[in-house]
Amino acid sequence: MDLGIQWLEGVQGLAKRNSCVITGHYGPESAVTLFQGDRLQLLEQIPDAAASLVVTSPPYNIGKKYEKRLSFGEYLRLQRDTLRESARILSPKGSLCWQVGNHIGKDGEVFPLDIFVYRICKRLGLKLRNRIIWSFDHGLHCRKRLSGRYETILWFTKSDEYVFNLDAIRVPQKYPGKKYFKGAKAGQYSCNPLGKNPGDIWTIPNVKHNHVEKTIHPCQFPIELVERLVLALTNPGDLVVDPYMGVGSAACAAVLHGRRAAGADTVAEYLQIARERVKRAFQGDLRTRPLGRPIYQPSAGDRIAQRPDQLSSISQAQPRLFATA
Repeated sequence: MDLGIQWLEGVQGLAKRNSCVITGHYGPESAVTLFQGDRLQLLEQIPDAAASLVVTSPPYNIGKKYEKRLSFGEYLRLQRDTLRESARILSPKGSLCWQVGNHIGKDGEVFPLDIFVYRICKRLGLKLRNRIIWSFDHGLHCRKRLSGRYETILWFTKSDEYVFNLDAIRVPQKYPGKKYFKGAKAGQYSCNPLGKNPGDIWTIPNVKHNHVEKTIHPCQFPIELVERLVLALTNPGDLVVDPYMGVGSAACAAVLHGRRAAGADTVAEYLQIARERVKRAFQGDLRTRPLGRPIYQPSAGDRIAQRPDQLSSISQAQPRLFATA
């Protein structure tokens, strides 16, 4: 059977299949492409206007073990090259989502990467639709500035006519029983029965040591974050591309929802993990944090959530900045 038809069967049809097509080089017949090498080498293989979504989290140039620290100007030049090719492969109704945080200079100065990415994308003719804030509760504790607990996703489109499936990502309303108070609709429920627009602030746990999706990658993308973008900005059978694939979270999100995927990484070990994760996504047994699961909140009875008695003297010496009940 033709692979295009397989994808149009949707997620249930794919989950029933015992095999999947994972290739090392892009081809129009490829269900998933996991390319080992430079991201530009992969993008060059993809025809103009072939991708419905390019979504990635590029290196931040902060000296992680998978990146070489460059001058900031050289780093931006490499980002321009990637963004230029990403824009080329986007379909007229396609979207580009660039998830970035901050570059930290050697003297501790903060450079918000989304500011620089926005300028590059505007020069490429892309249009910003949302600056999504991804917030999370855990991370490094800073001593000379406030600890960073958010990053941004810049969502650009190539034209004014673009795919946006809002109903696919609606979330429960805060007041689902609210009714119109007056007017022609007085007494009727005022909410959308499918849920509300999730807004542009997304609170989704980042992948730390106890996260169900955690692998060896130090800066792993949570699948749930990509799932929202895949569901909202693509249709079944569409191609999702991640130029900086890592361990394949974007590819897994695509496969879980009946989309094709292509991505690149230079680290063979990461791609081997990506391959295993994608296979599990095809088979339906990939462990993920379920889309939309509420954030865990410890109960008052949890011992680890209680303040130890030996810290009481310290807290009494400090001004109280928060309520205890």
